Amino acid sequence: MTRNADALAECFTQDGVFEAPLIPAGAAFPRRLVGREAIRRAMAAHYEKPGEGNGRSPNLAKSGYVLHTTSDPDVFNAEIDTVFDGDGDGEDVAVSLVQIFRIRDGKIARMRDYFAPGLVD
Repeated sequence: MTRNADALAECFTQDGVFEAPLIPAGAAFPRRLVGREAIRRAMAAHYEKPGEGNGRSPNLAKSGYVLHTTSDPDVFNAEIDTVFDGDGDGEDVAVSLVQIFRIRDGKIARMRDYFAPGLVD
């Protein structure tokens, strides 16, 4: 939400994996990144693209999430609904996604991010 690639990358283990399985092969947004530094570089490049986020800011008061635990204490799922403040038309934009996390030593070892690919075109 902060579009801070350094902060995002530091959440991952050194060999952490970021996956966006719904992204088509060959798309500009990365489908799979392996390693903290690869995550940092790719996400920094993505955040710097013109039009990224369309200048809208996430509204934390309107946004929300639900965490779901699993039988494995190192795995959990998050349902996330992020609401971005409306632009000139005043209409808010809601983005829903699901993320699956596998944690190792307090860091993300693997994250699978499921969202509509059109959000990052």
